Parts: sequence; structure tokens; C-alpha cells
Amino acid sequence: MRNSCVLSTSELCFSYGGRKAVDDVNLKLQAGTLTALVGPNGAGKSTLLHLLEGRLKPSRGSINSGKRIGLMPQRAAIDWSFPITAEEMVRLGTPSKRNTTTTNQQPEQLLERVGMGAMGGRRLSQLSGGQQQRVLLARALMQQSDILLLDEPCSAIDPPTRDHLLRVMREQTDAGQTLLVSSHDWGSALDDYDQVVVMDGQILANGSPKTVRDKLSDLTCMMGSHCCG
Repeated sequence: MRNSCVLSTSELCFSYGGRKAVDDVNLKLQAGTLTALVGPNGAGKSTLLHLLEGRLKPSRGSINSGKRIGLMPQRAAIDWSFPITAEEMVRLGTPSKRNTTTTNQQPEQLLERVGMGAMGGRRLSQLSGGQQQRVLLARALMQQSDILLLDEPCSAIDPPTRDHLLRVMREQTDAGQTLLVSSHDWGSALDDYDQVVVMDGQILANGSPKTVRDKLSDLTCMMGSHCCG
């Protein structure tokens, strides 16, 4: 049900050695919403996503959610020389047998949705960076999770491709899935989100795009050229 909380954190912390990457993060995600997690490189965004998905264990604090959580990793984290096709890569996201959720969408249909319908037979190494991003999104959609965490899905791609991926994300939230999307880019595309969370270790601002823009104008610029633009 939209407007119901599907995930929350309380004083969530994580440290690498003696350095806090995530510091007292309190976050709530509502069902069926599209949230942007924005911050500079090194702000702890990927660490936070890995905590929420369960790959990392908090140093302190808690995560509360009874939902299935999926993760789309950064493109740089994938070995694109692996000798499989785009369609085979998407199929790797097939839910386990323990997941009783079923879907009528097959890898070729998901590739079509992300604008890669004619590229399913291509080897991963034959794809451009933007095409690889779309394959990762299709694989993430194949997971059939209630909450989907996307780590920099729109990095290093052209504006038309970014807009297409944002439309696909909105289709997912309209169908009831909850999406949290990380980005180091602060720009007009954030107006397409329901909620914006600005992070630099801690949460600096959280709310609607307008609310966050207004608040950031009162903060010391901590995010380079994208901070207040």
C-alpha cells in the first residue's frame, strides 16, 4: 500500500577501520516511491545500499524491513569480459526457488523495456557503457524484489538514455515497487523523484526535490559544482 513505510533505519553506522562511511543515518522509504540518494563520490552511498541489501553488517544501529530487497551494483563492479550474452546476464537475476513471486516477464521482454531488445545476443564485451547499464537494470528487474536499490544506474550515459531509464523506474513504482537510486550528480533530473536524500556520510537533507533544494541553498556547499545547481 502506497504511503506505508517498507524500510527504515535507526542511527545506522558503518566504519571502515576507524573511518565512518555511514554515520547515524535515519531513513524511511515509503511503498511505491522513487527516491534519489545524492552525494559526492566517497559520501557512503554505495556502503549504505550494501547495508540495506544485507551485504554488510552495521557497526551500530538497525535496519527494519520485512520485504525482499534487490540490488543493482555499479557497472564498474562487474567483469564485462565474462563470456556470456546480454540475455544470459539478465537471466542471472531470475529469483530463487524460495521466492514464490512469479513474473510473466522474460529476459527478452525486460531487455525490450530498457531499449535493448535487439541486443540480447550480443556478448557483454561488445556493449557500450550505456548498453551495459541497461542490461544491469534489466537483470535487477528480473529479481522481482519489493525494494530495488540501484547504484549509479545513470552514470556515464547520455540524457536520452537516462530519461528512458527514469521512465522505466517510474513504471516500476507505479506497479508498487519501491526504488532507491544513488547518484553523485545533482541536476534537474531530481525533479522526477518523489523524495531526495542528500548524503555525505550523514544525511544533510531529506524531502521533496523542492524542499531539498531550498535547504541546500542554506548549507555550506559540500558537493562541488553539483551542490546547489
